[in-house]
Amino acid sequence: MSQFFQIHPENPQLRLIKQACKIIRDGGLVVYPTDSGYALGCYIGDKSAMERIRRLRDLDADHNFTLACRDLSELATYARFNNAVFRLLKAYTPGPYTFILPATKEVPRRLQHPKKKSIGLRIPTHPIALALLEELNEPLMSSTLILPGDELPMTEAIDIEEAIGKQVDLIIDGGACGAEPTTVIEFIDDLPEVVRVGMGDPAPFEG
Repeated sequence: MSQFFQIHPENPQLRLIKQACKIIRDGGLVVYPTDSGYALGCYIGDKSAMERIRRLRDLDADHNFTLACRDLSELATYARFNNAVFRLLKAYTPGPYTFILPATKEVPRRLQHPKKKSIGLRIPTHPIALALLEELNEPLMSSTLILPGDELPMTEAIDIEEAIGKQVDLIIDGGACGAEPTTVIEFIDDLPEVVRVGMGDPAPFEG
């Protein structure tokens, strides 16, 4: 059975954030709130935790995993992009967008798309997510908590505990959060293509 932390959504308790990060560093799989629904998170280098996410969400080999980052400078460590793309990223981060970009050598190969060698990256706005990233001092391997057969992410921690409490190590209850996933933008040859329409307005990346 997982642990269950109630963390204040605006002023996260540092003691609980530190405990959560220890669970992540020790190989745990955690559920945490973001501005676009709850997400699954694990240590960037943990292969077994990543496979647990695959099984939990029934993901295929072509799924683009996401690294949740603190800021643009951290994002630039894990993805390659030109000045024009940088200006777009700067204008629309942080926020409810996931950007799929060519991965740098800092991204473990198992996290990269097997054919495109790309990685999803996002900068959340939720205070709990940001507090976790600050304490970890590196990105969090992340995947929106959409269970097989569902189209939208789970939004209530108590429902998550009932559904998957035995399959994760920690559930962070940060109250109700966004009920839509991120809007996903893939950059192909430095040009944006809208892959999934979610909470973020896709208009700036169309046409």
